[in-house]
Amino acid sequence: MELIQRILDFIVTAMGPNGPLIVAGVLGLFLVLVMIPLLLKPVKDPFDRIAGSGSFVDSAAMRNETGLRQEQAGSSLDRFAQFLEPQDQKEFTDRRLKMIQAGYRTTGAVRTFHFAQLVLGIGGLLAGTLFVFLFSQGGSITTLAAKILVPGGIGYYLPHYWIERRRQIRQQELQDGFPDALDLMLICVESGQTLDHTLMRVANEIEKSYPTLSEELTIITNEVRAGKDRPQVLRDFAERASIADIKAFVTVLIQSAKFGTTIGDALRVFSSEMRDKRVMRAEEKANTLPTKMTLVTMLFTVPPLLVILVGPSVYDIYLFFQ
Repeated sequence: MELIQRILDFIVTAMGPNGPLIVAGVLGLFLVLVMIPLLLKPVKDPFDRIAGSGSFVDSAAMRNETGLRQEQAGSSLDRFAQFLEPQDQKEFTDRRLKMIQAGYRTTGAVRTFHFAQLVLGIGGLLAGTLFVFLFSQGGSITTLAAKILVPGGIGYYLPHYWIERRRQIRQQELQDGFPDALDLMLICVESGQTLDHTLMRVANEIEKSYPTLSEELTIITNEVRAGKDRPQVLRDFAERASIADIKAFVTVLIQSAKFGTTIGDALRVFSSEMRDKRVMRAEEKANTLPTKMTLVTMLFTVPPLLVILVGPSVYDIYLFFQ
């Protein structure tokens, strides 16, 4: 500790009160400059070794396939995937699921998210450093460090807030449009259409009113057409939505297909329950409104009323003691 204190005292004596921050900034810049060549170093593709060997496959054909594969990737951040994506498979799957729930379905959504974190975090640190050097007139090291680190922390966690906000908005849109979609499904099923045609028809009908739910139903129909198992497709839909009502709906459909019961009867009972739940949610919001308005009423109504009622008496008392 004495050695560190002596070094700090020497830096402060030589460079002033902001000396430790300047040294830390120069050291960080040096580390960034050292890491840039390592990050830009191209990673050798294992398929290039197979193409160069000339065995098992034709070299020209392999070059063509490799070129197509790189063009399909189409992302400038692919070379940094090992730095911008979690290496743990479970962590990567969880982050990928969150991005899908927020509406970002591209293959590079996770690395774009981490790149945004990196850029905004470094940008916040640079903005805080610039603010300290231009506008701060001295101060303790703790205060100066807080002025630098707080913008960096805000920039780093801003993508987290954006993704969570997007998830909440999409879940609310799915929850609002689900009862109406169930009613349309019931009508289509009772008219004699199959479940696949029902989902496709409902997706087309609610496209303008509830685009998020229409998109999810379209994904279900496309995956079933591609040959994916329908129960698994429905489970994936429930996982993407992450809403209790939709999970229950998926369970009802899977059990109805498993035990051979009529889908129309299951939809009729479930749609009735969803309508009742929507009415209950509306009544709950209406009942909580007076409680929320109490604070607003006290802040914007009581003070002016007190001024009007008590103000003249206070003024008369003031004149009396003059």
